[in-house]
Amino acid sequence: MQSRVRLVALILGLVLPSFAQSQESDFGNWLIYIGSKQLNEKWNIHNEVQYRNYNMAGDLEQLLLRTGLGYTFNEGKNNALLGYGYILSENYTGNGDEKVDVHEHRIFQQFIAKDKIGRVRLQHRYRFEQRFIESDFKMRFRYFLAINVPVFSKGRDIHTFYLSAYNEIFLNTESPVFDRNRLYGGIGYQLSKGTKLELGYMNQFFENGGRDQLNVVALVNF
Repeated sequence: MQSRVRLVALILGLVLPSFAQSQESDFGNWLIYIGSKQLNEKWNIHNEVQYRNYNMAGDLEQLLLRTGLGYTFNEGKNNALLGYGYILSENYTGNGDEKVDVHEHRIFQQFIAKDKIGRVRLQHRYRFEQRFIESDFKMRFRYFLAINVPVFSKGRDIHTFYLSAYNEIFLNTESPVFDRNRLYGGIGYQLSKGTKLELGYMNQFFENGGRDQLNVVALVNF
């Protein structure tokens, strides 16, 4: 186990400095924590923190805080959740260095369906959001499809590496309907039954452009 943990640390140590040298580029960094606290066999509390930078560090793009109450059924294959999110965005006003703070309060409902084909794990997530952005109100639908494939596992569920990929499309209820699409691929390590670490690349495509991010993700169930 220690050798695998050292390998993950080595990958992070090699990758992060190389991107940090390009802070003037359009390559950003997201640091993500996603947690779930089991209250009992059916109910759980979702908690999430995302710290998003325009570059690798020190230039905040967005701080996102989410929480919610979920209910699991169908032998753990499905989860319905009602949640709330607070989002602070620091948007550049033009070509200069000045920023403006934008505050958003978000209510959302989501449904997750999990499936397994052999060793391949699939997850569908459907999310509907009501967004209160300063004095504006918007609604948005999101569909998320994720694939998780263990590698070098030798039949074990923990202390193993896995490949992770997902695609998520965002659709507004008003014109323009297309909001954005996120395509992600990465490698993760299952530290314990309830803890995973991931390092991955994400391309975010908008109607008039796109951005790339290096994502560092911690997923904790407790």
